[in-house]
Amino acid sequence: MNILLIGSGGREHAIAWKLKQSPKINNLFIVPGNAGTKELGVNVDININDFENIGKLVLQENIHMVIVGPEEPLVNGIHDYFLSNNSLSKIPVIGPAAKGAMLEGSKDFAKQFMVRHNIPTAKYKSFSGNELNGAIEFMKTLKPPYVLKADGLAAGKGVLILDDLAEASRELELMFGGKFGKASATVVIEEFLKGIELSVFVISDGNSYVILPEAKDYKRIGEGDTGLNTGGMGAVSPVPFADASFMQTVEDKIIKPTVEGLKKDNIPYKGFIFFGLIKVDGKPIVIEYNVRLGDPETEAVIPRIKSDLLDLFEATTNGKLNEYKLETDNRTVTTVMLVSGGYPETYTNGKEIKSLNNIRDSIVFHAGTKFVENKVLTNGGRVLAVSSYGNSIPDALAISKKNAEIIEFEGKYYRKDIGFDL
Repeated sequence: MNILLIGSGGREHAIAWKLKQSPKINNLFIVPGNAGTKELGVNVDININDFENIGKLVLQENIHMVIVGPEEPLVNGIHDYFLSNNSLSKIPVIGPAAKGAMLEGSKDFAKQFMVRHNIPTAKYKSFSGNELNGAIEFMKTLKPPYVLKADGLAAGKGVLILDDLAEASRELELMFGGKFGKASATVVIEEFLKGIELSVFVISDGNSYVILPEAKDYKRIGEGDTGLNTGGMGAVSPVPFADASFMQTVEDKIIKPTVEGLKKDNIPYKGFIFFGLIKVDGKPIVIEYNVRLGDPETEAVIPRIKSDLLDLFEATTNGKLNEYKLETDNRTVTTVMLVSGGYPETYTNGKEIKSLNNIRDSIVFHAGTKFVENKVLTNGGRVLAVSSYGNSIPDALAISKKNAEIIEFEGKYYRKDIGFDL
């Protein structure tokens, strides 16, 4: 089979790495890819939202399946583009059409969906720019800290958690004024939940689903979960507190009602559902939905999948997930993210990365890299994900940290305490 994978991050490198192990793969194309995916297939420099040229590539290279990594093309309707085009409509796409992608594309849509289908989530209200006073009055009914979420996609930066009501009110005004562009024209205000977070992933064919290994990621730049939020500084899988009984509750109270809710609402869905969960007083509550795999969680989850990933995708597109059995590795995988100096604020691209050939016992997934004149250069805030197997979190982490030290680039930073709270 010829496969097209869309995206350029660590998630896509991990998916490409796993797909390449399938005996069914002839050619793998990645749009636009990075310096890591270049070693596994053919990178094609097309913008992920340029559906017309992606469609041309699919026909030109006789692509049999399209796998969409990031959320943006899904929310913008890439699956719908394929369905509405006679020459592309028979080519299966892993990732929901735009209506299903609204679970991530609009936090207000997702909250309404959860309430409608009795899926546990935090108390909330949504407000638009002309309702500033009402929004502030609603915040007064909540205990601090105050959680403000831009309704639309904001590249992982649209959530603010603030302790002071006056500061929250000022930030709310800035959000309505375009702090996150169109994404914060509507803002969801939620009660704050205190607990421990984890990410649970399923792939659904619209009727059935398969649960993938769970993971826990670490969003803050600083050790001990301090400082600014990032796209994720590392991840651990499995998650020790997500035992069989907890995961059964997740399935019964959250996963099943979500898949059944999509059916009841006539929303066809073929692709991943990412449940951002928090465990509060022993019970799982949904913080958010995403309509793709998480990053950097993918770099810890994919190495734990023993089954052929292409078989899983074929079962999804053929509607046969009810017959599918996923095989997983019982070992722990830890992922440590190496980031550019200054991230998540201002940083400089184009720094040469050295010593990648000296890595042993870890898989290095490229996130923000590019290949120029025989050199691997930094090309993003999050640069490389170093993933390692171990019999425990400390074992796996020791290997990831040892290799994180070996890799060199100017301004390199990483957190040494991933998994500290487990």
